[in-house]
Amino acid sequence: MPSVQWLPWSAAAFARARAERKPVLLSIAAPWCQWCREMDRTSYADPAIVSLIDHGFIAIRVDADRRPDIGERYSLGGWPTTAFLTAGGEVVGGGTYIARDRMAAVLTQVADAFATRADELRAPPAHTRTPSVESHVREAGEDALLTCVFSAFDATHGGFGGPPKFPLTAPIHLALNLYREGGDPRMAEVASATLDAMGWGPLHDHVDGGFFRYAKEADWQSPQCEKLLDVNAALLVAYLDAWQTLEATRYRDRAEDVLRYLQTWLADQVNGGWAGSQEADAEYYELQTSDERRAVQPPATDAIIYAASNAAAVSAALRAAAALADDGLAQFAVRSLERVLLASYRPAGGVAHYFDGEARVRGLLDDQIATALACLDAYDASGNITYEMMAEELARYAVRTMWDEDGGGFFDRAQSDEDESIGLMGQRLKPFDGNCQAAIALGRLAATSGENDFMTMAQTTLTAVASDAERHGPQAAQYLLALRAVRVR
Repeated sequence: MPSVQWLPWSAAAFARARAERKPVLLSIAAPWCQWCREMDRTSYADPAIVSLIDHGFIAIRVDADRRPDIGERYSLGGWPTTAFLTAGGEVVGGGTYIARDRMAAVLTQVADAFATRADELRAPPAHTRTPSVESHVREAGEDALLTCVFSAFDATHGGFGGPPKFPLTAPIHLALNLYREGGDPRMAEVASATLDAMGWGPLHDHVDGGFFRYAKEADWQSPQCEKLLDVNAALLVAYLDAWQTLEATRYRDRAEDVLRYLQTWLADQVNGGWAGSQEADAEYYELQTSDERRAVQPPATDAIIYAASNAAAVSAALRAAAALADDGLAQFAVRSLERVLLASYRPAGGVAHYFDGEARVRGLLDDQIATALACLDAYDASGNITYEMMAEELARYAVRTMWDEDGGGFFDRAQSDEDESIGLMGQRLKPFDGNCQAAIALGRLAATSGENDFMTMAQTTLTAVASDAERHGPQAAQYLLALRAVRVR
């Protein structure tokens, strides 16, 4: 059966599109994504569609987990993304999932438009960079940001915002933080209502343990049933925080359940580290007992070691080990951190994004910051100064390659000569979440190393994203948490 001859993202692929005067079909998919697999099984397996693509397009496939920087710039609403680009990398149309019965018509329409309006489509747009929000979003005060965060609380169903409902943990930590500071029972209720709705509802897998990525409905019904390492690591920390703050043993039990999932399904017990995800499989997760599930093939895991999500899991496991007095878990966490560093770290080159037998994709902010935070957690747990030194090295690499000399704060990636020449990859994005985490890491480094320049950079980083906080709604909690962490230092 014929199949689409996908090319990897590269300057050579776009040069071919330019030479052959063809549009680019960019497919961005994730290994855990059910609809990505369905589109491969149907739309991209239809011989007539394959023929249209092979004759009229340059087809490029990007793995969203392996290249989050491309995904951030080219996502058209989620995965799969089906985007049509010029040979210069500019988006001229597209969407997400396109069913087989529509795909041929869409391809024909794009090909015809490219043939009849080629010069218009190939012309670069008037603005190729995302305008800075700082030019038109006022800097909100802390009280306004608190209102922004908690006005999104769903008092009926728990959680924050409407459908689709994601398990956001930053507002939970902020509520618990405020409860510890002032004993406000409303904040305890916000945290409890959300954790209870997630932990004892459809988002939680009561058979294998762990949590699904999100729910389609406001009441947490219709979960999208892939499981991601970073989501479960974040929820492990949230339930531990709630147990230690509210002293409710049910939260300890749920934290132990998340840990059971991580160590049973994603952990590499021999070498250390965790798989990045377990793919969606609605039929499997409809089975309600362990015996039923063990009789069928379980959903596959993506065994590639991703630096940022593994670092987050190291930090979560170290916190769980301390809370649960589990020395074996602490040893596994440190061994996992060592695996990430040995596989992906390069002197003066930071950590690579992932390792599949070779370290690949260097220069992403999230990898440096998450790994630096994991190293600081390992230092706190062990007292081994080597981990503090590694955290400092990663932070300085991020400053050297990603710091915005004009406005402060960090761009999401170091510049790459090859990628910078392709369309939207020339944009320099300043991620809100990444900068909040960077400020926390820099503040902790200031405390451990005694170097004041880290604190200065932490404060400058928060100033750089302050005016962006309000538009993030409940996720403005990340800024408020970072602000508190830096002040405490």
